[in-house]
Amino acid sequence: MPRLNGEPHLTGVPSIHGMKEWLGELGHSPEDINRLNVVHVAGTKGKGSTCAFIESFLRAHGKRTGFPKKTGLYTSPHLIYPEERIRINFQPLSRNLFAKYFFEVEDVLSKGEGTRPRFLQLYFIFALHAFIREGVDAVVIETHHGGEYDSTNVVEKPIVTCVTTLGLDHVQQLGSTLESIAWHKAGIFKPGARAVAAPAAPEAASMLRTRAVEKGATLEFAENEPTLPEGANQIKPDVLCTNCSVAISAARAFLEETRGEKPSPLSDKDIIEGIRQWSWPGRFQIEVEGPNTWYLDGAHNDISLRAAAEWFLSNTESSTSPRILIFAQITKVREGGPIVEGLARALQGKVSHVIFTTYRQDEDAPEGRTEREFDIEKLQKFYVETWKQIQPDAQISVERTIERALETARNIGKEAGDGGMQTLITGSQHLVGPALRLIRPPPKDEEV
Repeated sequence: MPRLNGEPHLTGVPSIHGMKEWLGELGHSPEDINRLNVVHVAGTKGKGSTCAFIESFLRAHGKRTGFPKKTGLYTSPHLIYPEERIRINFQPLSRNLFAKYFFEVEDVLSKGEGTRPRFLQLYFIFALHAFIREGVDAVVIETHHGGEYDSTNVVEKPIVTCVTTLGLDHVQQLGSTLESIAWHKAGIFKPGARAVAAPAAPEAASMLRTRAVEKGATLEFAENEPTLPEGANQIKPDVLCTNCSVAISAARAFLEETRGEKPSPLSDKDIIEGIRQWSWPGRFQIEVEGPNTWYLDGAHNDISLRAAAEWFLSNTESSTSPRILIFAQITKVREGGPIVEGLARALQGKVSHVIFTTYRQDEDAPEGRTEREFDIEKLQKFYVETWKQIQPDAQISVERTIERALETARNIGKEAGDGGMQTLITGSQHLVGPALRLIRPPPKDEEV
């Protein structure tokens, strides 16, 4: 943990440790990475969607002007396929290239001596290798958890750094106060680089300013963008509007720094096109299936779950169909209680059926590592007890697989008649991704 005087107090090996050496083994120098023209994004909430918005605005500008010709996007975790983490012009890396570049990296690093990269470290090394090989000229990078000691912070000279909405998350690694969280996230600020941040609580904003001074970065807080098109579904609910506004500020800063034009050459047309073409699967996504409607949102912390609940209720307030929740978040029992309690309160007793499940897609799927590490039955029993304290009249069921949870929701819709049901699927991405794949199966040629 950092002490607030800026001195680190670490309990393990920082994730950034070894990154420069491993990239060097592959022949990639810091200058090679700097030439990628990086936008580096940290934060607690909305990192992925903000990264996708930045990439979309830069891609729209590139279509109109010729720069950037090729964009890269690195995010994690993936929703359905691993290739989703590494995108070029927003398209996931093809499977042939994914395999080619992975084995190029693995063949070199497996021959080295000493400590080898852990999973996320290896993924990011692999992503940088792919971006360099593919010759991208603008890359948007999402941090994994923190900032200062995150493996992605090996980027020495980003063009722009960005901090999205802050809240308490990963407190064992990042600390239990907003000041501590902000200290870590602002660790991506770099000397001479533009820094953009979402509006923040006073204590977090103060720390971001302090860190910007320490790092020699120019910091601005993004305001809600006045030129956003009214009624666009891509910027609903308000949290997406905030993320979009932050992304516009970051894209403008990037183009001012790379194109040497002030004010920014990002046009209103670029903004409108960037919003129109933007998508981010698994975040505030609606899928209609006959009379049934599924609302999917990967939300694993209290801030995100409250936003998911508000979005679901606002979209279903005029519906007479049963409202259902499917939820899975596998964690320590005592940590899971507050999460579920907060979600129950946010839904205001307006969900008639609650279904708790696991991360297993179907009966044939093997039990995952996360599920082996925790007592799932004990956790789910605790979830049921917690929910009943908030909403005693809710009908609650527990299902072993996501497939069975979806079928239970469909059966509730059938019993309700022609109106079907409205179901919110939220919690871990490990729930939302497989659920989306079951609701909207991929074409046969995309199946693994």
